[in-house]
Amino acid sequence: MGEDLEAHLGVLRAFVHLRLGRALRAKEETQDLVQSVCREVLAELPARGTGNDPRSGSGFRKWLLQAAENKIRDRWRHWRREKRDLSREIDLDSTRAADEDAACQLASWITPSRQAASREELARLERIFCELPADYREVIVLARLRGWSHERIAARLGRTEVATRTLLSRALARLALDLEPDDQGTKATL
Repeated sequence: MGEDLEAHLGVLRAFVHLRLGRALRAKEETQDLVQSVCREVLAELPARGTGNDPRSGSGFRKWLLQAAENKIRDRWRHWRREKRDLSREIDLDSTRAADEDAACQLASWITPSRQAASREELARLERIFCELPADYREVIVLARLRGWSHERIAARLGRTEVATRTLLSRALARLALDLEPDDQGTKATL
């Protein structure tokens, strides 16, 4: 069952990093939360049943990401309690005039509409990524999120290094193509 977890570790890292948000990321490390989720998931694995268990097979990834979502929600609750309220914190460096000017410029750049647009674009990227063929998703996760060498990816996928390079190239091209709207505003496919 640990193999299920390892297969989804890159996706889990990316998911946690993207879901944290800037304010919580200032207080929590992505890797720490990933480790905490993994520890909790591994603790529950021996108790898993068989048969119609929603955590088995293809439901494992959904269950894993839901566990991560719950962990992030718990950390938000922890930091939002009044005694730890991020809005009450005073950054000592920001008391200097130069820092205040930079903060004002940054605040004018980060608007609610830009945040909403960023969330929408991220959701679109995640949806398009999930629509890619499984081998494309896996090679992108291994190469780009986990940072594996082509040699290691080839061994994992049972392919040659040349084949994994080609697969990665095609996967990234397909992802880029799917992200670009055509003239009618719909995505094109290879």
